[in-house]
Amino acid sequence: MDSKHRTGATGACSGDVTGLGTHHETKGPPRDRLDRPIRVPEDQRVTATRRPNLPTWYSRPGSRGWRCAPAPAGIRGFHAELPDHAVTPLVELPPLAGELGVRRVFVKDESLRLGLPAFKALGASWAVASVIAQRAGLTGPLTLAGLRVAVAHNQVTLVTASDGNHGRAVARIAAQLGLRARVFVPEVISAGAAAAIAAEGATVTTVPDTYDHTVQQAAVAAAADPAAVLVQDTARPGYEQIPGWIVQGYDTLLAEVDDQLQAAGAEQPDLVVVPVGVGSLAQAVVTHYRSGQHITPPSVLSVEPDTAACVLRSLTNGSALSVQTAATTMAGLNCGTPSSLAWPYLHQGLDAAVAVTDGAATRAVKDLARLGVSSGPSGAATLAGVRAALTGESSNRRRTDLGISADSVVVLLSTEGTDSTVDPAIAPPAASQASKDGS
Repeated sequence: MDSKHRTGATGACSGDVTGLGTHHETKGPPRDRLDRPIRVPEDQRVTATRRPNLPTWYSRPGSRGWRCAPAPAGIRGFHAELPDHAVTPLVELPPLAGELGVRRVFVKDESLRLGLPAFKALGASWAVASVIAQRAGLTGPLTLAGLRVAVAHNQVTLVTASDGNHGRAVARIAAQLGLRARVFVPEVISAGAAAAIAAEGATVTTVPDTYDHTVQQAAVAAAADPAAVLVQDTARPGYEQIPGWIVQGYDTLLAEVDDQLQAAGAEQPDLVVVPVGVGSLAQAVVTHYRSGQHITPPSVLSVEPDTAACVLRSLTNGSALSVQTAATTMAGLNCGTPSSLAWPYLHQGLDAAVAVTDGAATRAVKDLARLGVSSGPSGAATLAGVRAALTGESSNRRRTDLGISADSVVVLLSTEGTDSTVDPAIAPPAASQASKDGS
């Protein structure tokens, strides 16, 4: 789910976290300054801040032993036939390895994916292809040409809610297939983001309310139109198949990482760091690395804004819950409720979760820019998160939880490029081709 400044979820989670060094860490149930306990299973660990009920670190080292089914075959081949397809760079950044005390650090740069400035097109395109295949009874490998033939006899209107990358991705694949697209956007959307969606040929409908209400309005509109299909990237009870296809589409990104690491002589990662909104990409990461494809599964660390840490709070609570969100520069991560589809994977498969401040994310954007990587705050959050995890006070325990040593290989997923919401002063310089190739 993507959002510019999303508010209005239920629950309670807000505050200003300035660093893990000021937090109290304990193996037992942590208590805030008002001595209200946070329930934590015995095999899990939480770091709590001094602000009531605001944990910023969670770990469950046994998660590496959890297993699930892999993503289906054929997804990467489908993406390879789409216009503007190219494998996105895996960039090695030795200065970060030195800072973090590990052997190698790589950043998966998703600033240009299928012609769009974020990874979302992977999920949207695969989900739309799967919808059409199901409606038309297609079997075998899916191709753009085959889908175009199918929709010529089975026209549908693709409906979604978004305030940025997902809506634009749905509109793009609709245009490529000759389908209509209707995208509902909340009133807080930037004019540039709305114009970018409309430029793809979609009908844009502004809802004078929060993002969550906009999602509801899109669902109502889709249900009222027999020719419409809701292509939403957030699952809820009763609506999980299409969000599941979106998650499957993200596996292409991770399969590329596997190949690129091997080409760089790194074999496989020891830690993968993923930004989290509702948790769909994190679900894809857990699925990829917990499906038995890797001899030694890596640790997986999720990163959220401290003003919208719904997954961290849910992990601490032991069950999914909603939190009240506040404005954050990490717009794509400003989500108040975990996806119902993603939650079981996150609960069982994440090794750790951390919350970071806007300030930490902004610093990460600037640092990546200086190193030649274009990343918006939501993508750069992974650098902020791994810094919080591997450095500072009590970092030895957190490194132990994650299984990290001086010989470790770390992969950061940067899910978006710098966009119009980012200060031009932190835009990256041109990177050399060698750097872009990650070699």
